[in-house]
Amino acid sequence: RTKAHSAEFSSDLAKDVDDVVIFMPEGDRDRMGGTMRLGARETVLKEGSMSRRMYGSDRVMERHRHRYEVNPKVVRALEEAGLIFVGKNTDGSGERMEVVELDQETHPYFVGSQFHPEFTSRPGSPNPLFLGLLQAAQKHHQSKD
Repeated sequence: RTKAHSAEFSSDLAKDVDDVVIFMPEGDRDRMGGTMRLGARETVLKEGSMSRRMYGSDRVMERHRHRYEVNPKVVRALEEAGLIFVGKNTDGSGERMEVVELDQETHPYFVGSQFHPEFTSRPGSPNPLFLGLLQAAQKHHQSKD
């Protein structure tokens, strides 16, 4: 996808082809107040994923604050290109992609989330996704010694 983009920043995208990130269908572009996806939401993590291993659970509750999401219509093409969607919502559609990874053969620790792990991180008690990043960095650093 040479023109893949976010509908937040570009309006001339081919529908369900280039619009990889879209405004959430239930949102209201004219009335921005109170239209975000807010608060704790449950995510189901795929067996064998780094994220599931880091959390030590198949389900997690994490805080959200957004109006945009990965377009469900392009998920298959993104997965064919190498992204692995390992976390999905449980709030009805099951189509919301919450966590994405790359295979560790491709990258030692590539994890992205729709939710905000920084909201639940504290000094001395990082969110599991941040802890995983730190552990991967430490392992990489030690392998250079």
